[in-house]
Amino acid sequence: MNKSYTIICACALLLLFTNCSEKFTTESKDGYMSVFNENGSKLGYHATSGVKILTIDRHAFKDLNQNGTLDPYEDWRLPVDERAKDLASKMSVEQIAGLMLYSGHQSIPSGGRRSSNYGGKPYAESGALPSDLSDNQKKFLTEDNLRHVLITSVESAAVAAQWNNNAQAHVEGIGLGIPINTSSDPRHGSDTYAEFNEGAGGEISMWPGTLGIAASFDPELMKKFGEIASREYRALGIATALSPQIDLATEPRWSRFDGTMGEDPNLATDLARAYVDGFQSSEDGDWGFESVNTMVKHWPGGGPEEGGRDGHFGYGAYAVYPGKNIKDHLQPFTEGAFKLEGPTKMASAVMPYYTISDGEGEAVANGFNKYLITDLLRGEYGYDGVLCTDWRITGDVSSIDRFEGKPWGVESLSIEERHYKAIEAGMDQFGGNNDMKPVIAAYKMGVEEQGEEHMRERFETSAIRLLKNIFRVGLFENPYLDIEETKAIVGKPDFMKAGFDAQLRSVIMIKNQVNTLPVKEKQKVYVPERYIAPSANWFGSVTPERTEVPLNMAVVAQYFEVVENPQDADFALVSIESPNGGVGYDASDLENGGNGYVPISLQYGPYKASEARAVSLAGGSPLEDFTNRTYKDKTVNTVNSTDMNLVNDTKRKMGDKPVIVVVKVAKPMVFSEIEKSASALLLHMGVQDQALMEIISGKSEPSGLLPFQMPANMLTVEIQFEDVPRDMTAYADSEGNTYDFAFGLNWSGVIDDDRVKKYK
Repeated sequence: MNKSYTIICACALLLLFTNCSEKFTTESKDGYMSVFNENGSKLGYHATSGVKILTIDRHAFKDLNQNGTLDPYEDWRLPVDERAKDLASKMSVEQIAGLMLYSGHQSIPSGGRRSSNYGGKPYAESGALPSDLSDNQKKFLTEDNLRHVLITSVESAAVAAQWNNNAQAHVEGIGLGIPINTSSDPRHGSDTYAEFNEGAGGEISMWPGTLGIAASFDPELMKKFGEIASREYRALGIATALSPQIDLATEPRWSRFDGTMGEDPNLATDLARAYVDGFQSSEDGDWGFESVNTMVKHWPGGGPEEGGRDGHFGYGAYAVYPGKNIKDHLQPFTEGAFKLEGPTKMASAVMPYYTISDGEGEAVANGFNKYLITDLLRGEYGYDGVLCTDWRITGDVSSIDRFEGKPWGVESLSIEERHYKAIEAGMDQFGGNNDMKPVIAAYKMGVEEQGEEHMRERFETSAIRLLKNIFRVGLFENPYLDIEETKAIVGKPDFMKAGFDAQLRSVIMIKNQVNTLPVKEKQKVYVPERYIAPSANWFGSVTPERTEVPLNMAVVAQYFEVVENPQDADFALVSIESPNGGVGYDASDLENGGNGYVPISLQYGPYKASEARAVSLAGGSPLEDFTNRTYKDKTVNTVNSTDMNLVNDTKRKMGDKPVIVVVKVAKPMVFSEIEKSASALLLHMGVQDQALMEIISGKSEPSGLLPFQMPANMLTVEIQFEDVPRDMTAYADSEGNTYDFAFGLNWSGVIDDDRVKKYK
C-alpha cells in the first residue's frame, strides 16, 4: 500500500466519523437531563418520566408520547402551527377538555401553609416540602388533564422553581407529554416599607402599578418593564401573564381603576402595545425561551361599569354606553395589543369581562356573547388567539352580593349548559375551573345538536390555539429551571434599580405652594399616625381597626430629623390614601325596603347623591326581582374619612409651617376637602417610601403626569358618561392650577414637554 493511498483512506475514515457523530451533548443534574443541540433547541426532561431521546439527522428530539417515532409535534425544527395541528389531532376529547381548563388560584405551598391538601393533613403536619405538589394539584393534573395553572403567592423564588420542576416532571410521562403552562396575575408591586440600596437584590423587582407607569407617559418605560418582568416570570416557571389590564378607565368610581393604564385611548393604546411587545419578544426578538404569553383583558373593555359598580358581583353586572362610545374602549385592543411593533404581531390571549355590555348583542356576560366574541373579535377584527373566560363565570351564585360564581345573564342555565354556551360563543378556555366534567358534558350537548364531526373540529380548533401558546415559548422542548439561575435572575440588582427608577418617574406633584418642595436640608419633620378603619374584603374576612405610622420611619430618618411634637417640627409629612367610597351596594338598604344600590363616593365626607341619574335598564339578572338600579337621594359615608381629618388637623397644629401631603391614589378623587391645607401635594400609585423621600429631599425631580382627570366635585362625577374619557370638570386649586389629564409639576412649574403635546 502506497503512502498516498493510506492518507486518502485515513481522510475518508475521519470524514465518515465526523459525519456520523452526534450534534448534541447531554448533562445530568439532580435527575434532570439537559440536551444541547448544535445550532438547535435546548431540551430538558426528567430521567424517571419515561421520556427518551430520539436521534434524527444527528440531532436530539424528545419522544414525548414514548412511541419510538419522531412525530411532527415533537420536531422542534417544524413551524409551531404544524406541530400544534398534529398534536391536536392525536388528543382525545378528554385531553382537549383538560387543556381547556385554567386552574383556580394556587399558592406555593398549596393553601399558603394552611392547606389540608397533603395526604389529608395540614401542610405543617404533613412532612411535605414547600415545593411538593398537593393531592388536589396531582388530581387535576392527572385525572382532569389540566395543563394551565394560575400561581398566586410563592414562598420564595427557589421554591417556585422547584415546584415548577416537580409539576413538569409529574406530567411529562403522562399521555402525550404536554407540559404545564403556568401563569400569574401582576406580581411586581412595590413594598412601601422596603429599602432600596444600589447594587442590592430582592425577592422580585419592585415597580409601580401599570397606572403608575402610565403616569410616566412613556411607552418605552412600559416596554422595559415587560422585558424585565418576563425574564423574572420565566425564571419562576411562569410562561403566561394574565395581564395587561387595558380597560379604558372612563368610569372614575370603578374599583379596578388602579389596574388600568388611564382613561385616554391614545395613551392606553401605546402603553398596551409596549407592554405586550416587552413581555412576548425574546432576546432574539421573536418568540423564545425568554417570552411570556400575554392575556390582555378585558374585552371589549371593562371600564364603563354602570355607576362604577364592579362586575365581580351581580349588582355590577352591567357595562353601559350612554355616550355611544364603545369604539374608544376597543382601541387599546385593536390598535395596541393586536398591532405590535415586534415580530410576535399580537397578544396571544384575550380575556372578556364579567359584565353584560348593554346594547351589544345578547344580554349575557361578555364570555357568553357570540356577537362580541365570534362576530366582532374573531370576525371583524380577525383575532385568532386564545380566548379565556374570566374566573368562575360558569359557577352558581346564591345572592347578588356574594363572591361566588358570576354567570350574569345565564343564571337559569345549568353549569354544563353555560360551558356549552361559552364554547358556542367562541371561547377556548374556562378560568377558575379545575374539573373537566362540565366541558365533556358540553361536548356531548354539541354532538347531540350538531354531530360528532362538528364538535370534534370545534374542540381541535381550541386545542390548536392553546397548544400554539405552549409551543411558542419553548415549553415542549425544556420546561425545567436551573434553581441557581432562578435565584440569580429574580430580583437581581439591575432589575431592582430599573424598578426603583420607574417608581421615581411615576410620582406626580400637583401642588407646590411657594416652592415648598424640595426640602434640601435635613430639617425636622413631624409624621402623624394614621387611623385605619375596620373593613371587610370580598371573601368576608374583616381587618380590625388600628392606628399606625404610615411611613417607614427608619427611611424617613435617613433624610430628615423625625420629631414627635408638631411644635418642634419645621414641616409635617402626612401620608394618606384616596377616598374609599364603597362598592355601590348595601344589603341593609335592601332589607330596609330599598333596591340595595347606593352611591360610590370619591370624596371623604358624607355624600348624598341628590343629582344622580335615574337608572332603569332592561335585562335584569334572574337573581334580581327589580330592574331599577338608581341610588338617587341616598347617602354614603367613606371608609377613610379620617384621612381628611388627619390632613386638616395637622394643618391646624402646624400653623404657618408647611404641610406636605402624600396620597396613594387608587382612583380619581375630589381634592376640595384637603387641598387648601396642603402646602405641597404628591400622588403615587404604589411606590416605596424611599422613592417619595428621594423626591421630597430634592435628590430626584418629579416628572409624572396625571393619566386621568381629578373631578371638581361629585356632581361632575354623576353627570359624566361611564363610557366617555375626559368628560368631567377638573378641580382647580388655590394656586390656579387645574388637575386635568396630563397635568403635573416639576421644580420649574407646570410641565409642558413633548409628552404633554403628544397626548393632551
